[in-house]
Amino acid sequence: MLRPLLPVVSLTLLLAGCQHGPLTSAVADEREPQATEPAEVSPGADAADATARGEADRSAPNDFPDWLQDFRRKARAEGISEATLARALDDVRYRPRVIELDRSQPEFVRPIWQYLDSAVSPARVSEGRAKLAEHRETARRMEQRYGVPAEVVVAIWGLESNYGGNFGDFSTLEALATLAFDGRRRDFARGELMAALRILDAGDIAPERMVGSWAGAMGHTQFMPSSFESYAVDGDGDGRRDIWGSIPDVMASTANYLARAGWQTGQPWGVEVRLPQGFDYSQTELTTRRSSQEWAEQGVRGMSGDSLPPFEQASVIAPAGARGPAFLVGPNYRAILRYNNATSYALAVSSLSDRIAGDSGIQGEWPRDVQPLSRSQVRDLQRALNERGFDVGEPDGVMGPNTRRGLREYQRSIGETPDGFATASLLERLQRR
Repeated sequence: MLRPLLPVVSLTLLLAGCQHGPLTSAVADEREPQATEPAEVSPGADAADATARGEADRSAPNDFPDWLQDFRRKARAEGISEATLARALDDVRYRPRVIELDRSQPEFVRPIWQYLDSAVSPARVSEGRAKLAEHRETARRMEQRYGVPAEVVVAIWGLESNYGGNFGDFSTLEALATLAFDGRRRDFARGELMAALRILDAGDIAPERMVGSWAGAMGHTQFMPSSFESYAVDGDGDGRRDIWGSIPDVMASTANYLARAGWQTGQPWGVEVRLPQGFDYSQTELTTRRSSQEWAEQGVRGMSGDSLPPFEQASVIAPAGARGPAFLVGPNYRAILRYNNATSYALAVSSLSDRIAGDSGIQGEWPRDVQPLSRSQVRDLQRALNERGFDVGEPDGVMGPNTRRGLREYQRSIGETPDGFATASLLERLQRR
């Protein structure tokens, strides 16, 4: 889901409590890079949307109407017209299902290779090529205007809503009103609800058409209302920004967001690479940036031994440690992360865009025999590392940079490749004292 660029936040991810970071919400340390798919991989393709259809006002708190009236007064004071307030809020209901989803924290996560299998499936690649062919003139026009390849825009479209097949059917107003009243990030949701009212007041969309995910992300490519205000574009020249029904608007808005996020025209997102024997995996963090030449001097090579893209600031990432594929990524990869700050998501967009363009997919083998740790197991890992003197901070169940650093120190101490990739066998060994 798309997040505001400042701060880098993927709207749905922020509300969903995901550890990643546009449209939705970015978190600076990009946690869970090894295995997790974003909380709403396609923030609009929320599987629970079907459950929400026809949901009644059951369990609505008694004070919700009073809260809504107070919010209405504040919106009026901020200049929202009475006509918009009436159309937008008169029939707004409290949605218990939204709170259920907001507070759910899944214990188990999908390995990144399983996520990529579904996110970059043959069917999605085929449909992406068909959509690009169908809208080729529009896509290329937006590419010329914003400098973002059409294949990348189409890939984001595919991941966010399955090319418009499912961008959610929650009322954005009801979802945000519920979250603003009762959610975990109430101030954020209140700001997004006010932004949604401003969008309606501007006449871009009618209230009944403002639908999307349970977290408030909207339309084909899942913009949060504040991101819509800042980055949505009228691509078809009709005077409105319609990311629900106008594909030119969808493509222009998505390309504009990436351009504003720092996309560099003419550069690739990155390249799959081979790492040399003895490579120092403590360097495989996005915060470590070196020129391609410096990486080449360490023995980093393209998969066929070819030269690396000429990045001035590139990072090497190895989402599954030393047993999985590795990638050299540049500024455009980081721009995709501004859309959704999850390694799995950014690799999916990158790989899907390559496949849509006719290139091959990821060649390296994933360690499919390994099951990533659950959240409670990660907490156990963190406690064990702390007990062994490898300080990783307060156990929180999230594989962030501190945990990976501590794990690498432990791996080094036992003579294993210090790649920071957590496995059940490592946890068992740690717990054996």
